Amino acid sequence: MLAAMLYLFYFLVVEQILQGFYSLWQGIQWSQMARRRLGTPPGFYQPRVALFCPVKGLEPGLEQNLTALTEFDYMHYEIFFAVASSDDPACRLLERIAASTERPVHIVCAGRPRDCGEKVHNLRTAVERAGGEFDVFVFTDSDGRPPRRWLVHLVAPLEESRLGAATTFRWLLPRRGFWSALTSAWNAPIVTFLGEHRHNFCWGGGTAIRYERFQEIRALEGWAGSVSDDFSLTQALWRAGFEIAFVPECLVPSLVETNAHGLFEFTNRQFVITRVYAPKIWFQAALGCVLYCAAVLLGIGLWTTLLLAGLPSVHLLLLALMPPLLCAGRGAMRLAAVLDLLPEWRQKLLASGWAWTLLAPLVPFVVLCNVLVAAFRRKILWRGTRYLLVSSGKTQIVAR
Repeated sequence: MLAAMLYLFYFLVVEQILQGFYSLWQGIQWSQMARRRLGTPPGFYQPRVALFCPVKGLEPGLEQNLTALTEFDYMHYEIFFAVASSDDPACRLLERIAASTERPVHIVCAGRPRDCGEKVHNLRTAVERAGGEFDVFVFTDSDGRPPRRWLVHLVAPLEESRLGAATTFRWLLPRRGFWSALTSAWNAPIVTFLGEHRHNFCWGGGTAIRYERFQEIRALEGWAGSVSDDFSLTQALWRAGFEIAFVPECLVPSLVETNAHGLFEFTNRQFVITRVYAPKIWFQAALGCVLYCAAVLLGIGLWTTLLLAGLPSVHLLLLALMPPLLCAGRGAMRLAAVLDLLPEWRQKLLASGWAWTLLAPLVPFVVLCNVLVAAFRRKILWRGTRYLLVSSGKTQIVAR
């Protein structure tokens, strides 16, 4: 029995070490791509833009985040803040921001949704309100704080008229505490899934799409019955055969502060949504974290067993630690690239660097919990509303 376990461990750990070195090589390629893009000027393509931002309730840093949306170095754009109701606590803040800027700001009250997510419902209403007066639609979230040149860089790739959309991703920065840091570490690897390839997906906190393309793929129809604006938009673009360009220079910093409950509520929700809208991605994540966790835990278990039996075992411990060390190395490599992408946040990034390096080996264990929850659960809680995800095109509101 022990011999069989040893053979299984050797197989798993060798696979994980090879996978780890391959991921390091991919990380080097990604970092080079990101730095190369930083040196690329955005060009002169500056069409008229409608910037949509759904808002619900008050949250730390909200005023600074929303004010940043009014200060882009971009000539022709208008902002559409979308809320469910004028009773939303954020409405007074939105009115104050609208009054303090010369930028055209529209506050759209969408009403309560019936058969889709509130965010999606608010966005649909705001898009219909904007109409066809704009050349490009840009979607962002209220919890990010993009820099002044963000909009011009995000829109620039759309000069290529046959491109489907341009997107970026978030980089979570922990305010304080272990659980906030672990949430940031959990989020970090996702950004390196995006790159110069045909498998990119839209992220709702930073996506630009031409108005004509939005109409061509029938995005509003794709949002009907959906709880995920970005997955539904991605699916509509993929079905129509359009590519999605990743814009690393538009990485969005977002401050996060949470506890253990908040961490698992957030991460479980992401995986439940992924399980419903992109089951292939969910399965790949499940397989990867199962192999990693099995190799590490089996190695530590065998080391302990042989150590207690007085047999040579240190080599098993060293092998079991190799996948976590490679995982920490990938985290350090991502951090080095992000330091160049977010120079305004350099001090904060360096102060919290341990989150993306030392905590990176723990992330697969969190993901394992997430995939197990998503395998048996279809309900999520999002901004105070509980939803049942019947399918990618059907959502039921369980409770508000």
